[in-house]
Amino acid sequence: MTAEIVLGVGGGIAAYKACELLRLFTESGHRVRVVPTASALRFVGAPTWAALSGQPVADDVWSDAHEVPHVRLGRHADLVVVAPATADLLAKAAHGLADDLLTNTLLTARCPVVLAPAMHTEMWEHPATVANVATLRSRGVRVIEPAVGRLTGADTGKGRLPDPAEIFAVARRALLRGADAPADLAGRHVVVTAGGTREPLDPVRFLGNRSSGKQGYAFARAAVARGARVTLISANVALADPAGADLVRVGTTEELRKATLDAADRADVVVMAAAPADFRPASYATGKIKKSEGGDAPVLELVTNPDIAAELGARRRPGQVLVVFAAETGDAVANGRAKLARKRADLIVINEVGVDKVFGADTNAATVIDSGGAVHELPERGKEELADAVWDLVLPRLTGQS
Repeated sequence: MTAEIVLGVGGGIAAYKACELLRLFTESGHRVRVVPTASALRFVGAPTWAALSGQPVADDVWSDAHEVPHVRLGRHADLVVVAPATADLLAKAAHGLADDLLTNTLLTARCPVVLAPAMHTEMWEHPATVANVATLRSRGVRVIEPAVGRLTGADTGKGRLPDPAEIFAVARRALLRGADAPADLAGRHVVVTAGGTREPLDPVRFLGNRSSGKQGYAFARAAVARGARVTLISANVALADPAGADLVRVGTTEELRKATLDAADRADVVVMAAAPADFRPASYATGKIKKSEGGDAPVLELVTNPDIAAELGARRRPGQVLVVFAAETGDAVANGRAKLARKRADLIVINEVGVDKVFGADTNAATVIDSGGAVHELPERGKEELADAVWDLVLPRLTGQS
């Protein structure tokens, strides 16, 4: 599907990164009109945007006035993305100010709007910016969380523009959902766990599993695209940080447990897509375990790790939704029903696993059982599409319609 996209560019040093975002949109076949602010043009000039987009570039409402661009662009757009969105732009958008072409476009847009903020940490955390972001999100605007990392100069903190490929992933989800699909998770805080935990045996070895984290990351991206504030607790993955998610990195099952229980206290939804190790070594060898002279393998004593999902189910607040996962190799539905009851969850997502199944793949199929006993079959599809289908099952429980 070819879409009409407006790419707004705010006046921050991260404006140069929008060139990569523009490339991703155009190489996907979309028609992109770049609308920079006057300040943005001090970082990246109009000829660059025009050459990369193949479209004229203007920052004011007077150029081509006979075409009424300040109304036409917003009306005809299928998606508006602003990257970087500065503190000034967020304030203008929240208060309905319209003093240039981009802010006029934001007022006239009736399509999904995605804002990717970038600024210094102090500016992002200032009460004025916090209030402006809350206002925009309450109106259904997808304001994604900035990343943590190197800022202008020697500063480091939250406020970095997320990776353009990850902004593109969020924008693509919003575009696929369309103008008629609201940001139905706006105002909600969701916690998603992803990846596989590792239990150290000695300084060089561990017990682990084959989880890639792709399905958990897909849940996080889909939730961001639907307007949620997302905390992603990630265990040992080799994936790019999803734009808009607050990332917490963990290694072992106990670290995953502590981080998840802490985050869940403030969450509306918890999605336990991670694969915690069921067992850990009873003791840790401080030195590398050596082969014996006779070549005999060591005998490992294992102990059972805590059941994080069951602990969440026992302590969750009224109205909080818990989604758990089951990776099964046989009797999947029967085992899934038992786990759903034992963990006191609202939904269980059951995957049949094995060689060349689920782990590391870009597609997935699942059976979802809810606490009322209903079974929902989700045929094979992309992992983000599967995540959206599960979010569709979560939503009625959040709104009290289940």
